[in-house]
Amino acid sequence: MSEAPKTDHAYDGIEEFDNPLPGWWKWLFIGSIAFSPIYWMFYHGGAEGRSIQDGYDVALAENTRLQFAEMGELVADRDTILRCTTKDNLLKVGKVVFKTNCISCHGRDGEGKVGVNLTDNHYKNVRNIEDIAAVIANGAAGNAMPAWANRLHPNEVVLVSAYVASIRGTFVEGGKSEEGKEIAPWPEPPPEEEAEEESEDDSEKETEKEPAQ
Repeated sequence: MSEAPKTDHAYDGIEEFDNPLPGWWKWLFIGSIAFSPIYWMFYHGGAEGRSIQDGYDVALAENTRLQFAEMGELVADRDTILRCTTKDNLLKVGKVVFKTNCISCHGRDGEGKVGVNLTDNHYKNVRNIEDIAAVIANGAAGNAMPAWANRLHPNEVVLVSAYVASIRGTFVEGGKSEEGKEIAPWPEPPPEEEAEEESEDDSEKETEKEPAQ
């Protein structure tokens, strides 16, 4: 049996066998290189909803929607929307709702297209943070901004309102020119303890209303 061929490389007396890579391995390597531009263009080319982070956000939003029955219907008032702006998991749901329904008019980052720029401090139909939910639910400007109350869950209206409120002041580059009037900054969210106390008070009131058995 003949000795296996060796390369001309030798280091400190260590010789190297000349064993070429298998053909299937070489073709797999070449195929991976050929496929990589397609993969990059699909997942990292900037198309909305294709990145791993986008997929995670969608899955998180779906999971949170399953919890709507447990959390009850959110009230579209100032304190509720302000509290939602401080909770990342709820803001991600609002972001997914926005990306799914709003980017054709307001742009993928809220910079404005046909609709207004949502990243500056000027608003046409909003004076207080709770007005955002009212505009989303009921529409505005003679239906130029359509009503979404019959297409979104009430909690989705609240959460997308919180997301829209949260991107105020981000001033996305290339955004649409300011429209409407500049309004005062959003108020600070109510303390979490206060929110819990209000929730407990509401529960106690509901208990008092129940008839005695």
